[in-house]
Amino acid sequence: MSQPAATDTVQWDRMTIPKTLERAARLWPNVSALEDGDVKLSFSQLAAEVERATRAFLACGVERGDRVGIWAPNGWRWEVAALGLHSAGACLVTLNTRFKASEAAYVLSKSRAKLLFTVGDFLGTNYADLIAKQDLPALERTILLAGESGNGESWETFLARGESVPATAARERAASVTPEDLSDLIFTSGTTGNPKAVMTAHGQNLKVFDVWGRNVGLRAGDRYLIIMPFFHSFGYKSGWLACLIHGATALPEAVFDVEPVLRRIEREKVTVMPGSPTIYQSMLAFPDRERFDLSSLRLAVTGGAAVPVELVRRMRSDLHFRDVITAYGLTESSGTVSCCRLDDDDETIATTAGRPIPDTETKCVDAEGNEVPRGEPGEIWTRGYHVMQGYFDDPAETAKAIDAEGWLHTGDIGVMDERGNLRITDRIKDMFIMGGFNVYPAEVENLLFQHPDVAAVAVIGVPDERMGEVGHAFVVPVPGRKVESADVIAWSREHMANYKVPRFVDVVDALPSNASGKVLKHELRARVAARG
Repeated sequence: MSQPAATDTVQWDRMTIPKTLERAARLWPNVSALEDGDVKLSFSQLAAEVERATRAFLACGVERGDRVGIWAPNGWRWEVAALGLHSAGACLVTLNTRFKASEAAYVLSKSRAKLLFTVGDFLGTNYADLIAKQDLPALERTILLAGESGNGESWETFLARGESVPATAARERAASVTPEDLSDLIFTSGTTGNPKAVMTAHGQNLKVFDVWGRNVGLRAGDRYLIIMPFFHSFGYKSGWLACLIHGATALPEAVFDVEPVLRRIEREKVTVMPGSPTIYQSMLAFPDRERFDLSSLRLAVTGGAAVPVELVRRMRSDLHFRDVITAYGLTESSGTVSCCRLDDDDETIATTAGRPIPDTETKCVDAEGNEVPRGEPGEIWTRGYHVMQGYFDDPAETAKAIDAEGWLHTGDIGVMDERGNLRITDRIKDMFIMGGFNVYPAEVENLLFQHPDVAAVAVIGVPDERMGEVGHAFVVPVPGRKVESADVIAWSREHMANYKVPRFVDVVDALPSNASGKVLKHELRARVAARG
């Protein structure tokens, strides 16, 4: 059942996350805020749980500006811990659940995290035991959100520490947080060199995701299945934080597995389910999908380097989404640069990532930094309240990413049309040159996805003595269909310019991806390189 929308006028850039929680509890006290298994919390109950956690943070000596890490899968305690540390004035440090111990240790060491919230076991790995073996002098305490370990205290023990702290102290600390305070450090993927910690503040995040939620049509009473991991901007900021702003119910999903997700959509009447293109491709490829009632689904939000037009069509026709919205952003832009609107026509939604969010600037430039004419490709630069504060303790890298005029150089290639809609072409680093022609893998992937027997595809450039580089495609067949490499190449010759046709095609069972659903192209390049 839908709930009344908020009618109050809010200056989101002057808000904090603790104040946003307080507002949600006031506006929607009895609306379901968070559901995870047997745990069901209304917004007023969520606020009470967060206050208990805030008292515990204070009991552990957490001060304003301290960093606190969370290394765990999506779950209700993850959100409560994050809101609690925000209310204590601390800065959230998210850790990728696929990190090895040394990678997690790097993030905790670089951020000088004071506390770590993790799990005793997830997918056969005891995270608390792993981190205990690392040299982390700044880390004072490890708390378990789930599972058991001799190297961490339980969630219940942590909360019990807060009983010695009066509720008034927790409220005073939450009230002392300012919109300019850092809310989080999110580390970039680090495909080259060590990952960098992106700093963003309370006010800018809230302003971005108020706009994002209104653009996509998120509303009070929506039931939002959050598949994207909480350690990523997509799962955290456009996930449970957007739910807090707009009064929607957050439904965390710890691990994406198609059949359990389809079952949950039917059982829990999910209305909103954003995700990466690979999430929807996996659902479309599932052979028994029609056994499940997906009629409650209303809204999908997706994005990436490029979203195949055919995927958008299939999401509407086969997955029953009424609204499919595309958006574009990166960690350094608080997760959002541009977004389509609900009243955009189908062609705009299917072929672009919409227009820059209000009160920001975005342009496409050439190698010298000059804006290119509309309709021509260039690197995307963006400027405004959504741009990060910088990289933590790394002024040199910050200066490389943000120029003296405040423009964030994204490293993405895009084309802006006459109406200001942005079409993401590819990453600069993924583009390759075949015989003098620029080839954008995402464009080739879009074309190959239209092949009736292809469920998923990834394209990379590989060295070639004569042409410089040529395309190498990896395709996953639709279940029950047989795909031959020669047939895909022949089909490509009929449907795309010669220089875009992949020279090589590997038929594979699955594409390697990270926990966010992004295809790991460096692994595909390594496979090719290993063949010699």
